[in-house]
Amino acid sequence: MSVDLSTTLSWTTATGDAAAMLGELQPNILKAHVRDHLSALLLTFGDAAEARAFLVSVTGKMKSAKAHLDEVGAFKDGGAAGTPYVGVGLTAAGYHTLGVENFPQDEAFLRGMAAPDTRRKLNDPPRSTFDPGYHGEIHAVVLVGDATDKAMTARRNEILDLLPDSAAVLAEETGLGRVNARGEGIEHFGYVDGRSQPLFLTEDVDAEKNNTDGINVWNPAAPLSQVLVPDTAAPDPAVHFGSYFVFRKLEQNVRRFKQAESDLADTLGLTGADRERAGAMIIGRFEDGTPLTTQREDGAESPVSNNFTYDSDRAALKCPFQAHIRKTNPRGSGGAEEPPGERLHLMARRGVTYGERPDDPNADVPPAARPSGGVGLLFMAFNSVLGNQFEFTQAVWADNPGFPIVDGVTPGLDPVIGQGERGTSDYTVEWGGSAQRTAGPVPQSVTLRGGEYFFMPSLAFLRTL
Repeated sequence: MSVDLSTTLSWTTATGDAAAMLGELQPNILKAHVRDHLSALLLTFGDAAEARAFLVSVTGKMKSAKAHLDEVGAFKDGGAAGTPYVGVGLTAAGYHTLGVENFPQDEAFLRGMAAPDTRRKLNDPPRSTFDPGYHGEIHAVVLVGDATDKAMTARRNEILDLLPDSAAVLAEETGLGRVNARGEGIEHFGYVDGRSQPLFLTEDVDAEKNNTDGINVWNPAAPLSQVLVPDTAAPDPAVHFGSYFVFRKLEQNVRRFKQAESDLADTLGLTGADRERAGAMIIGRFEDGTPLTTQREDGAESPVSNNFTYDSDRAALKCPFQAHIRKTNPRGSGGAEEPPGERLHLMARRGVTYGERPDDPNADVPPAARPSGGVGLLFMAFNSVLGNQFEFTQAVWADNPGFPIVDGVTPGLDPVIGQGERGTSDYTVEWGGSAQRTAGPVPQSVTLRGGEYFFMPSLAFLRTL
């Protein structure tokens, strides 16, 4: 018996190899772990033996995916609090430094995010413009997350106490989750974030089906093969798995973005409450998460709808082709691939916002009252094939003005995360109407400040170092 990667996994009934896999897999991969308070420690190692000993000791502070899922179940049953999340990732350079050579060999992972070829592929800014902690060679990341700052900080300090003098913290990023008035996670532009995710656990698919607006139009189920990779350096790769982890610090210029929303509303002549639709045309959802393709104003049910496609909006008379969520998840409407192939580009996103600000992201205040820097998103995502998931989404979808592929239309870059030269785009004046106006480029309001590719290995690998 081996782990079936071709479908979702029922963790509550898992036995044999599947149960063994869950017992040695890191949390946060198959199901998001609470990380409202997060510390991301980016490390470099100077001595292989000491680095190995450090990682073995850190493993004693970690829990398995199975333990995490058991904690989730216990919380639902009786409100029992869980334990902090500790995740460990290694770069290709980190593996080499440890003296481990039989690690997973994904092409993009071996290349690394800082490589010139990667930078050209993704249109990333020069490494010299990154925050200082990202200028050198990164060997590892240790993530520590929890629902409270107190618990997270205590576990973070325990990890730092284990760090040998031959290792150094190059950078530390501190995540701080934000929510709207309904308690739903938002990003700094004020929009509900993280709602549309591939789901790898049968129990999560069932919950989506029964506790939300359903899955009959858009089924979020994804096979384990879309996130798990055999951990070739572990004792038994048949049951020991890991995942490729993308980490990117994305700074958000909220003032610039909110001014762009206002400018687009002016260009289209939108008035009153309908001005909110300008921002929704940039994102593809209203701030509360209501999909623009399903209705002309906000007022979504809670939880936010994910059960939709663009089949009823093939001409983009409701939601523009270039809207952020349409570019990065075309839901079968991209025009280049059959829907099953298109779905394989989706990845498990686990990001968290960072940075403090005095204003309410959802308040009605002028753009000048918004922060122009110092806040953003720690983008984190798990992949089984970096080139076909994260890199494809960024390069072939977000950065490609010709995607989605529509005769006679050049949609333009993703107005939120697109990198490259920005051109004009067309927008419908009225929701569902045919009259269009051309608007100037939405200025780039998201800037990459640093990042790297990691592999999150099995606990069995870390323990046996």
